[in-house]
Amino acid sequence: MTQPIIVADQQARGEGQHPISAIGLTFDIHEWSGSGPDYLHIHYSDDEAWHILEGTLTFRFSDRIVEAPAGTTVFVPAGVPHTYYEAAGPTRYLIIMTPRLRELIAALHGAPRSEHNAITRQFASEIVE
Repeated sequence: MTQPIIVADQQARGEGQHPISAIGLTFDIHEWSGSGPDYLHIHYSDDEAWHILEGTLTFRFSDRIVEAPAGTTVFVPAGVPHTYYEAAGPTRYLIIMTPRLRELIAALHGAPRSEHNAITRQFASEIVE
């Protein structure tokens, strides 16, 4: 039987308790740090969201740049070109995505940059710059 996953705040976690990383049927949630890809990209069929826990993420869209400090939630609906990167210093955030986006990220991490265009198209996404 499937059980809920409950993870305490970083300061309240017990010895050896890991950050949240949960894979469901319709969405995944993971505690991450670091930047996204260095290029503007679009997911045609998948929404994506971030909740910043510590630090600041900078989101770049086609028409603007938005600073997202700790406590900010950013929702990017399918069809919106975007990328994101850490501002200054380390950042910790929750990323909420579909299983297809999790598979896309895994495929991109194991591939040279020259293959990213072809890989993104396999996952209903595209690099737009």
